[in-house]
Amino acid sequence: MIEGKQSRSAVEGVAAVDRALAILAVFRRGDTSLSLADLSERTGLVKSTIMRLAVSLERYGLLVRLHDGSYQLDAEVLRLGVAYQQSFRLEKFVLPALEDFVARYSETTSFYVRRGEHRQCLFRVESPHLLRLHMHQGDMLPMDSSATAQVLRIFGIQPLPPYAATIELPVRTIGVTDPDIGSLAMPVFGVGGMLAGALTVAAPSMRLTPERVEIIAGAMKVAATDLTKALGGCRPDLKPAGQKAATSCGAENRSTK
Repeated sequence: MIEGKQSRSAVEGVAAVDRALAILAVFRRGDTSLSLADLSERTGLVKSTIMRLAVSLERYGLLVRLHDGSYQLDAEVLRLGVAYQQSFRLEKFVLPALEDFVARYSETTSFYVRRGEHRQCLFRVESPHLLRLHMHQGDMLPMDSSATAQVLRIFGIQPLPPYAATIELPVRTIGVTDPDIGSLAMPVFGVGGMLAGALTVAAPSMRLTPERVEIIAGAMKVAATDLTKALGGCRPDLKPAGQKAATSCGAENRSTK
């Protein structure tokens, strides 16, 4: 095999880098700082190893050691987060789409992306109703059986599996994250038919009557299509089982020129 041409799965990572990133990954929403003991418990690393790795993380502005010996995330983490959002132009197009949907249908609307075995709420606009699912932008949730996780799991596969053509969209679930909350999710695609994320509407199940669900579902299909086009993407041309799924990007892109 030619050097530099190995598949990603055949290339081993660097253990020290894995351990350093594990330290950053254990910080959760609400953590102002973590003690050495906290980091050791959450990562499974011994304290001496954490202290050595922390020196490198501090050098790059990812971590800072406080006077009491605890650690907190440093400003470089925020800069990278902002750079990530800007690099994909997501906020510019996604947030207005969410705001418009909530203004029309008064239900909390979010945009999720996959982070390994978790789904992250990248953008979120809350419903004006007092009764709603309370979450925050940036929150991480497991890749469970929720509508959002199903969309991210199925449509994140490249090439798309044949059974994707049989999935009824938007995907609908009730009671997965919260027993009284239902959700609907649609895939949004980017350049080349790659999944950009999941457009999700969540609401108390008491408000999701069959009639209401059909109205929201129809509007979500339009919103997801419009958002896909705004991101310069295209919806893959799903084929029935037994036929390979292809993308219709070429035709769509030509029609927008």
